[in-house]
This record gives sequence, structure tokens and C-alpha cells, in this order.
Amino acid sequence: MRSLERHRDVGAYALGVLDEADAFRFEDHLMECPQCALQVTEFGPAARQLMLYRSSTPRLVHPLAKPGPRMLDRLLAQVAARRRAGRRRLLLALAASVVAAVCAPALAVTARDDGGSAVSITATDERSGVWAQVTTADEAWGSAMEIEVKDGAGPRTCRLVVVGLDGSEETVTSWSVPRHDARPNTVLGGSAMHPEDIARYEVRTAEGESLVTLEPR
Repeated sequence: MRSLERHRDVGAYALGVLDEADAFRFEDHLMECPQCALQVTEFGPAARQLMLYRSSTPRLVHPLAKPGPRMLDRLLAQVAARRRAGRRRLLLALAASVVAAVCAPALAVTARDDGGSAVSITATDERSGVWAQVTTADEAWGSAMEIEVKDGAGPRTCRLVVVGLDGSEETVTSWSVPRHDARPNTVLGGSAMHPEDIARYEVRTAEGESLVTLEPR
């Protein structure tokens, strides 16, 4: 993959539409490219709007259909324009989207149902200091998910893994944590498991270290 193509893949990576091999290659690129790491973080609000639009709009296309390159280019252009318009406003918008977790001796977990099909679970791990919120919406094909993470121990690559009631595991999505950046990082993903089949969600490093576990109530 050429350098220019790696830069252009930031939108596809943020939307979770890269295949596993391309995602791993892009994560290697993120470790050496602060510009792409920043764009992945700033792509979170746009990716969240896409998820909300998908949840409220009748499905007219195949659920696994991927956005074309023109759509990704338009989204990247919007993120760049928004960044030029004012980085401070973007940071305030990101901060406003964070729900404070209630602290406990080792782990704090809260669950929230927005009245629709989406359910949010929030947890903070005292050992790792990682805060995470997973929002899951039941779909005909499985579960659509949004993971929002605050992790100031970067740089490192992390993954969201769902563990089924039968013990099976599935990697939903992955992302790169910039160096010493504790701002919320939002990533979208999907699982073939339905919400009622999921026992827990785990945020892990690429090496398999567990950072925070979220269990539905």
C-alpha cells in the first residue's frame, strides 16, 4: 500500500469498513503518522451521526454494503473543514458527549436504555484507568455498535471484543490510541451476535491485555 493510499484509508478505518488485513496495516501506519491518528479521533462525531442516521432510516441497501470512495472523500473533506473552522469547538462537542462514570473500588458500570433499540453500557477500570462506553443496537443481521473510549496510556492499538454466552469471541473493531491523548475516541463496528447473545464486551490491547470489561445487566 502506497503512502498516499494509507492516508486516504483514515475514513474507511474510522468507519470500520476496512478488512482485517488492511486494518492491521493501517494501524502500523497510525503509529508513525500523528496526522492520521488525529483525523481518526476527529472522525468520531461524523461516524456517530452516520450510526444515528442508519438507526433511524429504513434500510434500503444490504446491511454490509460499504461506502464508496466518493462518500469517504466527502466525509474526510467535511472533517477537514470542521477542523479548520475551529478546533476548540470540536473539543467542546467531544467533551459534551462524555457521560461521567460513577467510581467504585475497582470497576464502575452503568447501563442506559434510550427508549429505542439502542442500549449503552459504561465502565471504568481503576487498574488501567480506561473509561469506555458501548452502545449496541439490535439489527436483523446481528448488532450495530459504537464504542467510545478514553485512554491516556497511548500510543497503543486496542480492540473491542464481544464474548458470547457460549464462550465464543468476535473482534468487532480496532483503533489506535495516540500518545498521551485522553480525549474520547469513537469507533463504529458490528457483530453477527445479537445483543441477547452477548455475555460481555472487552477492550483489549493488540497483545491481548484486558483494559476494561463491560457486562450487560
